[in-house]
Amino acid sequence: MLLAEDIWQARRAAHEQRVDAWTAPHLERRRRREKHPVEDFLFDYYSYRPGHLRRWHPGAGVTLAEAGEYLRWDGYTETPDGVAVNVDAVLERRGDTVRWVHDLLTRTAARPAHFGCFGMHEWAMVYRQRADEVRHNAWQLRHSPERLAAIVEERGVRCSHFDAFRFFTEPARPLNVLQPARETQHELEQGGCLHANMDLYKWAYKLAPLTPSELIADCFALAREIRELDMRASPYDLAALGYPPVRIETPDGRAEYAAAQRGFAERAAVLRIRLLEVCVPLLTGTARPVN
Repeated sequence: MLLAEDIWQARRAAHEQRVDAWTAPHLERRRRREKHPVEDFLFDYYSYRPGHLRRWHPGAGVTLAEAGEYLRWDGYTETPDGVAVNVDAVLERRGDTVRWVHDLLTRTAARPAHFGCFGMHEWAMVYRQRADEVRHNAWQLRHSPERLAAIVEERGVRCSHFDAFRFFTEPARPLNVLQPARETQHELEQGGCLHANMDLYKWAYKLAPLTPSELIADCFALAREIRELDMRASPYDLAALGYPPVRIETPDGRAEYAAAQRGFAERAAVLRIRLLEVCVPLLTGTARPVN
């Protein structure tokens, strides 16, 4: 596909405007040395910097007319019609990553989603900790340590996601019905998990510049909403920040959480398919520019 200069310039400007609405407040807070447990999470936890998120890529198989400026970025090459991602060069370095991501997304898409965890992973991350050990200790917990521990022990923990499980406190780990490990990630990850769906953003940017930036931004937007639910359902009291709690310690709160979780799973399934549609042509050799 060949994009005329006015077309790709307009797409780039729209992407930058969209991303600026997310990154500008974060950068301003960082300048003031302020922390926000919801809005800053995606920038602090994931390795993709705000400037990288803002940078627009057309994705594999697209040629940009009159786009010599892109040649200063790694992964691009000049063609008779313009500038395009050098798919072969990128795959030579990162082909294993594409295959790993494709395998994970394929297996996750094929596995039934589960909706019975009720966000207890965040509770397991503070289970039987001292106040000074709690990660977001600038914010109060909604329950005393004793009551919080009792809720965790009563409800149990059903977390299938390794990158959530690895932050559990040591006393909480035996309470989980699974013991996820990096080696078993492909066997355990499932589409109902908030963190697995948040991680679609990570898999999207791990494939850049092969991924269209609009897709990366769509994954970021979903992850941002998921993080809000994640922290509203946590034991932290963030009402002062405008995040009323989802009280998963109650039947009504669990129902509210599960309904939101199902909605996120449906939206994530669409994004997962779009990411697979990026991976498959790369692995089958059909993602080269055709002008």
